[in-house]
Amino acid sequence: MLPVEHRLTESAQFAAAVREGQRAGGRNLVMHLKQRESEQPALVGFVVSKAVGNAVVRNRVKRRLRAIVAGHTSELPHGSLVVVRALPASADADFLTLARDVRRSLDRLTDRTAA
Repeated sequence: MLPVEHRLTESAQFAAAVREGQRAGGRNLVMHLKQRESEQPALVGFVVSKAVGNAVVRNRVKRRLRAIVAGHTSELPHGSLVVVRALPASADADFLTLARDVRRSLDRLTDRTAA
């Protein structure tokens, strides 16, 4: 479960991360990362549209992504905004495939921001 202090809840912050942040993704998801100067913990939000599937499928994908990202919150830069957008292919992806895609996208994004 994603801790409360890491939850992205404001729509303006979602929009800022998607519009102004770096982007990396693959077949199952796209991650957006926007760096901010702040000592607050990183905030993470999820977007799973109806294109992914019905409510049962969307909620399963969301639960899996939350569990995966919760394990990586310590690696995220302080103050950053992260949005994970599930693509339709994520409905058929298993947990390990989603975990690999999150890891790959996160590696790409943190390498870009460190450079």
